[in-house]
Amino acid sequence: MVSDHSELVNLLRSWLPRQRWFAGKGRSLAEITIRGDVFISDLLRHLVVEVGYAEGRPDLYQVPLAVRHDAPFGHEGFLVGESSRGLVYDGLRDPEGAAALFTFLRSGAEREGLSCQVTADLEDLPAHAVTAEQSNTSIIFGESYILKVFRRLWPGLNPDIEVTRALASAGSPHVAAPLGWIEGRVDSPAGVAPTSLAFLQEYLRSGTEGWRLATASVRDLYAEGDLHADEVGGDFAAESERLGAATAEVHEVLAATLPTRTGDQETLDATAALMHLRLDTAIAAAPDLRPFEAAIRKAYDQVAGQAHPPRLQRVHGDFHLGQVLRVDSGWVLFDFEGEPARPVTERTLLVPPLVDVAGMLRSFDYAARSLLLERSGEPAIVYRSQEWADRNRGAFCTGYAAASGHDPRSDGTLLRAYELDKAVYEVVYEARHRPAWLAIPLGSIERLAAQAV
Repeated sequence: MVSDHSELVNLLRSWLPRQRWFAGKGRSLAEITIRGDVFISDLLRHLVVEVGYAEGRPDLYQVPLAVRHDAPFGHEGFLVGESSRGLVYDGLRDPEGAAALFTFLRSGAEREGLSCQVTADLEDLPAHAVTAEQSNTSIIFGESYILKVFRRLWPGLNPDIEVTRALASAGSPHVAAPLGWIEGRVDSPAGVAPTSLAFLQEYLRSGTEGWRLATASVRDLYAEGDLHADEVGGDFAAESERLGAATAEVHEVLAATLPTRTGDQETLDATAALMHLRLDTAIAAAPDLRPFEAAIRKAYDQVAGQAHPPRLQRVHGDFHLGQVLRVDSGWVLFDFEGEPARPVTERTLLVPPLVDVAGMLRSFDYAARSLLLERSGEPAIVYRSQEWADRNRGAFCTGYAAASGHDPRSDGTLLRAYELDKAVYEVVYEARHRPAWLAIPLGSIERLAAQAV
């Protein structure tokens, strides 16, 4: 054991639970073990950390650390603590630590179980971390590349790398070019397995996130209280329709390049069973779901009674307005890793394209209703909110139908079930991270579940 591991474990015990990407919030930490420790440079150490809990399976995390003898100005916000070797910082938010990781990737080297692959000549550019922490950490290099570092580790190739490479190889205009990745090895039930550590892509600096564009449209509508959604200058429906078409085109490429199969009754039964199982887990974590349990389960049961099982294929898996960029040439999709809280084996299952459609429809509801949190008690605005969501949900489906030849609204029972499944997931997320937002998915569940009665 490296001499300072016990010190680092003590620091991580208090630091890890405070990180946005830490999935163990609300669970009782039992034991933290450093499973891997590789010196990337004199400054940067790459740790793989296993977090055990009083109950349930442990989690694995990637925790690069920068260990310094100085305390540079501006580093205060990402200090992990102090060890006998020096001051310990989050190595991905330390610019020199991020630069050391990028240098390692550019080299295409292998070191103590870590290996790098690059598909293009990469310039040596300055690094700065994206400050908005989500389930992973992203670092931008100059204005050319963006490196996503996967914080929670699972055995297997991350779907983001696999799917993006498949789309890029097929010439899809709806993805940013993949440029390189880093892999490591972790323990799995089947033995030591490869795992994806980081993924480098072209940085689309001129792109604007779909969420920002959509919420700007909603604000325009709310500022014009006497106008309808189609009368406001910032109407978003045309972009929603284009996004629907781009989504359908991506689905068609994925169906042509990655495995597919036709569903059957067993598929429908298994889908309904999995939704029920996820609801069981969600209710235990978020009791606010209990009043809607019977109606949700009825909607899930209706899935098993479908007469025409859907086509199954690879999809995005966690599709929403924050996962798309509007660039000059149209819409680009990114973050194809699926819901990061679920194992890779589950995220790579073949599912109906409706999973992505449902995710985006939920996102339109979120865009409209998140701004209502700032304007409670205004009935006219509540009405406009639903009108905006309905208009853009419809436009997205219209665009999808035009590009694919199949209108997702014609599969109403299955689409509703997938929307409910996604909203149940959102309730658990909001209960853990943003309790003030709980009303958004709960309101959607009430409306969707009523349609199944």
